[in-house]
Amino acid sequence: MKPISFGMSAAARCVLTAVVLVDLALSGPVRAQSGNAGANASETGWLRQPLAVVDCLNLALTQNADILKAKSDLEAAHGVVVQTRAVALPHLKATGQFKETDGRAVEGFANFSLPKQDWNSGLQLVQTVYDGGRMTAAIRAGRATAKQAVAQYQTVIADTLLRVRLAYYDDLLAAQEIVVNEASVNLLQKELDDQKHRYEAGTVPRFNVLRAEVAVANQRPALIRAHNNDRLAKNNLANLLGYHLPAEVWEDLPLRLTDTLAATPYSVKLPDALQRALANRSELAALRKTAELQQLNIINARSGYKPTLQAFAGYGWFNAQFTQPVTLDHDIHGWNFGGQLSWDLFDGMLTRGKVIEAKAHYERANIDVDDTGRRIELEVRTAYSTFSEARELLDSQLKVQEQAEESLRLARARAEAGTGTQLDVLDAQTSLTQARTTQVQALHDYATARARLERAMGEDVTASGAK
Repeated sequence: MKPISFGMSAAARCVLTAVVLVDLALSGPVRAQSGNAGANASETGWLRQPLAVVDCLNLALTQNADILKAKSDLEAAHGVVVQTRAVALPHLKATGQFKETDGRAVEGFANFSLPKQDWNSGLQLVQTVYDGGRMTAAIRAGRATAKQAVAQYQTVIADTLLRVRLAYYDDLLAAQEIVVNEASVNLLQKELDDQKHRYEAGTVPRFNVLRAEVAVANQRPALIRAHNNDRLAKNNLANLLGYHLPAEVWEDLPLRLTDTLAATPYSVKLPDALQRALANRSELAALRKTAELQQLNIINARSGYKPTLQAFAGYGWFNAQFTQPVTLDHDIHGWNFGGQLSWDLFDGMLTRGKVIEAKAHYERANIDVDDTGRRIELEVRTAYSTFSEARELLDSQLKVQEQAEESLRLARARAEAGTGTQLDVLDAQTSLTQARTTQVQALHDYATARARLERAMGEDVTASGAK
């Protein structure tokens, strides 16, 4: 099957339109295509809907609680960006007042008295011209905050999609373990039936029947555990997909997973993996933006040392005070404009304290970037080593199952010919079950190790990597 690209960056672009207004040129939603699309499943129909890995990833993007909460956080970050930039934009304020005063409290002289009723209104536009660099820092902080929020959202998507992939593989493993253990129980049951027939014919002792019965009984717990693992895996997968399980379903969930555990070739060298991780990981991108914001906070703090200059212009209306006769409809109006300069020559060391705090936070942010980079490198090295181990284990199991099946066939043939024993047959059956279990586990470990390595490198999620 041709690999279907399902990029992590593409997944993140599904919701990045929320920050277009903050100068991020982001593309629209890109969704993986599959013939088994499941996003429009009904409340109960999804239970029996065929689901490939790509379908589960698409469902998680639209329904998973962690992704939905992260989307809300992204929208909230857009609000923070708007607030941050407000300091650089002009402010327009409208004012108005009406007052009526008791005539006994109104001063007058000769034949003239002030009006008992006063009103005034006006519009004023205020623009900060210079504030020690705070405006420039606010604009840059707005852009950095937006990109930081996007990177944090991408991290949530990457972590969630990894959990979905792992849950899908766990369910496939549990289903295969059921098949393996059922086949083992059936083989042992056939052996038991054969020994019973032989015992009834008088060719084998009762001991052979008892040993066969014990072998069947010993294998059944593994089958029971496999069924339970399958139930748990399906419940976990359904929860990650954001589904509410129907109350009437309390046993096996009839989820239909269409993919299978398969080892598609994948090759990457450790130096390349480390380089990709440092370039692609959204956690590092978010922390770099955090460091940038802390650096801008230093500029913002230092602005307290510098003056602030504001320009204003407005238009006002108010009732006449000294024109007789005094009437409310006799108003005076006109333009006004000017500037205002303020400078805190000494603020009790407040600005100095803010600068010290901002520098400390900036230094800590840089330490976080370095520390996270080292942890990511360690994560990549660990994932790479685990993937190499899984690949070697899988290669070592290529022909084991065929050899175990041939060994069982020969053991039975020798037992029927009288040159072998029942113990040889039971031992061969046990070896075959172990070989099948190891093969399935190796396929599962290979798929999960590859998924973790791709996540560690910050790589795109692909359909081929989900197999």
